[in-house]
Amino acid sequence: MESLECSSGSDDLSSGYTSTTDGQALEVPEENVQEALNHLNQSIDGFNTGLQMIPCSTETQEPEEIGNCRETNNSLSAGICLNPANLPVCNKLIAHKQMAYNTLDATPRHEHYVNSVAPGRLKRSRPSLDILRNAIVDELQMVSVNLDQDVESCDKEKLELPEVDDEEVTIKKKKTNLEPVRFGWIKGVMIRCMLNIWGVILYLRLPWITAQAGIGLTWLIILMSVVVTSITGLSISAISTNGKVKSGGTYFLISRSLGPELGGSIGLIFAFANAVAVAMHTVGFSETVRDLLIEYNAVIVDPVNDIRIIGVITVTVLLFISLAGMEWEAKAQIVFFFVIMISFVSYIVGTILPPSEERQSKGFFSYQGSIFLENIVPNWRGETGTFFGMFSIFFPSATGILAGANISGDLKDPAVAIPKGTLMAIFWTTVSYLAISATIGSCVLRDASGIVNDTISLNDTDCEGLSCQFGWDFNECQQNETCYYGLANHYQTMSLVSAFSPLITAGIFAATLSSALACLVSAPKVFQCLCKDRLYPFIGFFGKGFGKNNEPIRGYILAFIIAIAFILIAELNTIAPIISNFFLCSYALINFSCFHASITNSPGWRPSFRYYNKWTSLFGAVVSVVIMFLLTWWAAIIAVVIIVVLLGYVTYKKPDVNWGSSVQAGAYNMALTYSVSLTEVQEHVKNFRPQCLVLTGPPNFRPALVDFVSSVTKNTSLMICGNVVTDSDKVPDSEGHLRWLNTRKVRSFYSVIQESTLQAGAKSLMQVSGLGRLKPNTVVLGYKSNWQKIPGQCLEEYVGIINDSFDCQYGVCVLHIKNGLDVSQQVQGQYNLAFQDSDDEVISDTEAEKEPPTIAPEIMNQTNTEFQSSQGRKSIHIYWLYDDGGLTLLIPYLLTRRKRWSQCRVHVYIRGTQENAEEERKEMQLLLEKFRLGFQDVVVLTDIDQKPHPKNMQLFEDLIAPYNVDDQRGNDLEVPLWGISEKDLLNHTAKSERYVRINEILQQNSQDAALIAISLPIAIKSACPSSLYMAWLESLSRDIIPPIAFIRGNQQDTLTIYCQ
Repeated sequence: MESLECSSGSDDLSSGYTSTTDGQALEVPEENVQEALNHLNQSIDGFNTGLQMIPCSTETQEPEEIGNCRETNNSLSAGICLNPANLPVCNKLIAHKQMAYNTLDATPRHEHYVNSVAPGRLKRSRPSLDILRNAIVDELQMVSVNLDQDVESCDKEKLELPEVDDEEVTIKKKKTNLEPVRFGWIKGVMIRCMLNIWGVILYLRLPWITAQAGIGLTWLIILMSVVVTSITGLSISAISTNGKVKSGGTYFLISRSLGPELGGSIGLIFAFANAVAVAMHTVGFSETVRDLLIEYNAVIVDPVNDIRIIGVITVTVLLFISLAGMEWEAKAQIVFFFVIMISFVSYIVGTILPPSEERQSKGFFSYQGSIFLENIVPNWRGETGTFFGMFSIFFPSATGILAGANISGDLKDPAVAIPKGTLMAIFWTTVSYLAISATIGSCVLRDASGIVNDTISLNDTDCEGLSCQFGWDFNECQQNETCYYGLANHYQTMSLVSAFSPLITAGIFAATLSSALACLVSAPKVFQCLCKDRLYPFIGFFGKGFGKNNEPIRGYILAFIIAIAFILIAELNTIAPIISNFFLCSYALINFSCFHASITNSPGWRPSFRYYNKWTSLFGAVVSVVIMFLLTWWAAIIAVVIIVVLLGYVTYKKPDVNWGSSVQAGAYNMALTYSVSLTEVQEHVKNFRPQCLVLTGPPNFRPALVDFVSSVTKNTSLMICGNVVTDSDKVPDSEGHLRWLNTRKVRSFYSVIQESTLQAGAKSLMQVSGLGRLKPNTVVLGYKSNWQKIPGQCLEEYVGIINDSFDCQYGVCVLHIKNGLDVSQQVQGQYNLAFQDSDDEVISDTEAEKEPPTIAPEIMNQTNTEFQSSQGRKSIHIYWLYDDGGLTLLIPYLLTRRKRWSQCRVHVYIRGTQENAEEERKEMQLLLEKFRLGFQDVVVLTDIDQKPHPKNMQLFEDLIAPYNVDDQRGNDLEVPLWGISEKDLLNHTAKSERYVRINEILQQNSQDAALIAISLPIAIKSACPSSLYMAWLESLSRDIIPPIAFIRGNQQDTLTIYCQ
């Protein structure tokens, strides 16, 4: 490809590069391939490697000569090379030296906000801040343009395009024709939900419920059920319109709203419940067929095995319909829908037709006001003859509203189809239930004998009862409770009323088969989405999709096997209540999802469906749970236990998913509320806890320091790992380090700051870290074991951090380990060969400039430290030499609350005199007892003020010898801040000798301890050189094997003996 010529007619300046075609994918007709190819320059984002400006010097060339710059590397694999002079208006831009100063802003596009794009298109992305702000590379004005951005249209006539084979275009056209089948709101949701709501209860139990509860209470039962389903429908509508809904139905809605824990548990049991519901509806169909066979004396084997045989054959046929694809399944549902509609028409016509004598003997007298008034009041009979008994029988018939949402991946626009289709289905099914209850209650008596000879003459005055008004006497069977017909006795009353009774039987068949088919489709669809998320092990195999609709063939077969297993049991009365409770659990969680998303006030909760209320959603959730226990309390308990177990598993596994759930929003909202409320509370010493700012650098470089502080603060107080970066060119991988901390199960924040020096960065972290009361009060840093080898200025900065901490009223803890804390060299040595981007990458030796290798920190081997292992029955030695407010005692105490350190015995060492040693020991024991720390062993050091051994003092003098500045004073040279003068030594002689002596005591008493906690020395910062201070710490820790924690509080109380 040569160059792209500029359009000559445009002189307007542009602030960025934009495309006039919006990156649209082109349809390519076979007969006009070349013409379509000429439009490829309008979709320049179709190439995937980059678009790079040719470096052209504008200082030495005339504008007309710039267009002749040599192009380099113009292969497609390397991207498209465009001469700046050949872009629109670029000559004018170069003349004004403004070309490179125009930011590459992109206009707002839909593609910038989607995670996936249509087949044949590449995903666009807006330019990053780095591209916008760093486009100028050098003086040659080279501008780097990401291919995802647009370029202004150039002259199409002079653009050379590669040839494309006709066969390739034909294949591409065929692929675009294989569009998946998508359904609208009527065919995909409303009809499907109506078919799933209508069932055998409508045909076989609603007349009987009307006889028991009366028309009035039956309507109340229906409306109560509809209230629950309507509220759930509103909640579904709100959730499904809050962003793009993909496949997965109920599981997708709940998991993306409440997170993987609740969503995963509901998704698994909901898919299983649908698979078992296939068996339930199939068995209902099989029982009806078996009864017909018995009526016509055509039994296959025996009544039980007939159910199994018919059920297996039926579910196999349904499986083949499902495997044929969603289009065939939808056609079958349409057939079932029309069959049910015809049965309804037959029923309505039958209520109007004059009744025959035979039908009158069975209690049917067409519309009669007296029958309506008789049946409007309840007449309870039998064990289940209560209001809630009838409610528990009817409520399952109102379910099924999730059938449309369960195939959300097969809908054209789920955000429109689910709300409209679900709510319309609830409305029309409610109308049908109310109409059938009212009409059949106005036409049929509660009791009838079915005997044609039970007529009476009009002059007979001995007959009592409503039937006598119509010339029939059913008193005998009523008194003997032997009436076989009537609303209260005959389940097939709708067949009796219907104009053509076989149509009611056909309606029963259609209702059961449509529900079974809907469940057989829903279960694999929901399960497929769950499998793809991999929340549970061993189920990923079933997530694979096939065909243009991504059909879960393996899921269909699994649901078929489950259905066959339960059909062969042929006894579903026990499992049916549990299945109903699973559906109710789904309703409860959908309503709670809507409520929780609303109550968290998340800006991301913006459903386009506005007709919902968070409090009605909460009411729906509570009512769903109450109904669970009203239906079958033991089944409700089983359902809850199963959900809790599955929820606990996912919570324990902590899947690596982030769906922006309302639980995250709620956690943020709660944290913000409590953080603000904490600012209104005055701090109290009883609630003091060491909130640690840990200067770790990259945390994976100093794992021992991280583990030590984590052992103290985990589940107790705040921990922030701070990293000071002095190299402005390096961008720290904060997310990677956070994942490393999470993998190590360290509960800590991670904060990075860029400063010119380590001391300035550390001080900035002290000033800005934290939020309100949740801010650090203790600085923890590692001991600088190489302090003698680093420049004096670095040494001054390190000691300056300690002084700055005290200036900011922080406590300080310095952790010393014999072999050092920094494992960065080992980390780099282990991983650079495999993961480093280049062999010539240089890692600075300065601690402040160290950055992790180019590998992701979370995939490194987690380095084991002594703070991760069990300490057994070792001891912790506390040298509380100076009163700092109690922090020196508190940190070891918090450490002993961990399981690994709980068996350690604590010894407390204090300064004292020989004369008062016993008295001082008892006084300290009493104080420790009042502190309630559980420390009882107190040792008084009476020889701490003795002179140290001369050999050890000589080692100390050798240690500070390189920093002696006495010889330089004679030459009138400037004395460095870290230099030690003779006056400094003289003023601090007592302290120096004491610390050398303490080291001797440590070597004598504490070499076998698990940890030594000792008071950190404090010196007047303007009088003590940093090198002398480090020499003290070095002398204290010389030849000590256990870890040493130098601790000094801010001289404020951290422990109290009072209860208020």
